[in-house]
Amino acid sequence: MNSKITIFILDDHQMLIDGLSALLKNEKEFHIVGTSNFPEKALDEILKLKPNILLTDVNMLIMSGIEVIKKLKPLLPDTKFIALSMAGDRQTITDMIHAGALGFILKNTGKQELILALQKVATGKNHYSDDIAQTLAQSILQPAQNNLLTTRELEIVKLIDKEYTNAQIADQLFISERTVETHRKNIFRKSETKSVLGLINWARANSLL
Repeated sequence: MNSKITIFILDDHQMLIDGLSALLKNEKEFHIVGTSNFPEKALDEILKLKPNILLTDVNMLIMSGIEVIKKLKPLLPDTKFIALSMAGDRQTITDMIHAGALGFILKNTGKQELILALQKVATGKNHYSDDIAQTLAQSILQPAQNNLLTTRELEIVKLIDKEYTNAQIADQLFISERTVETHRKNIFRKSETKSVLGLINWARANSLL
């Protein structure tokens, strides 16, 4: 490509943004035109900048990556989207792809894979991290399962059943309260429940407890 590939990074963890920026700092074919920790505030800026690629976190508290892509894709037909996540369960991966993401990479991705993903997606091709590709393959080979929870989400459901607070769950699993809140949001979305009682009843009905 003659011109640089412009990139906007959206993630509610500044450390992740700093890490990605550092990896791409000396790569002449890329130019980071903007970054943000706040998806709801970044939408207007992204619309003005019209980046070639938006790298967006999947799990953000106020607005998920899925919601971001759904809002921006109709308005930015030339922008390509890559999802960023610590891990990808089958439903989330599928939702991101249906929303319009061409790529899905894990946050522990190395520099070479990051560059490859950006290059491929910039030309309209798909790119998925190996773990994500394996999950996609399994979803094709195995019957679809609705409301599939990850191992971590199942752990949290069991602790919720024990009436643990978010702080207690965070201490028990050695994660932050913010991460617990994100998991809870995903759990309620997948279970299609709106209360703890409804969630517990759903979990028991599906033999998860």
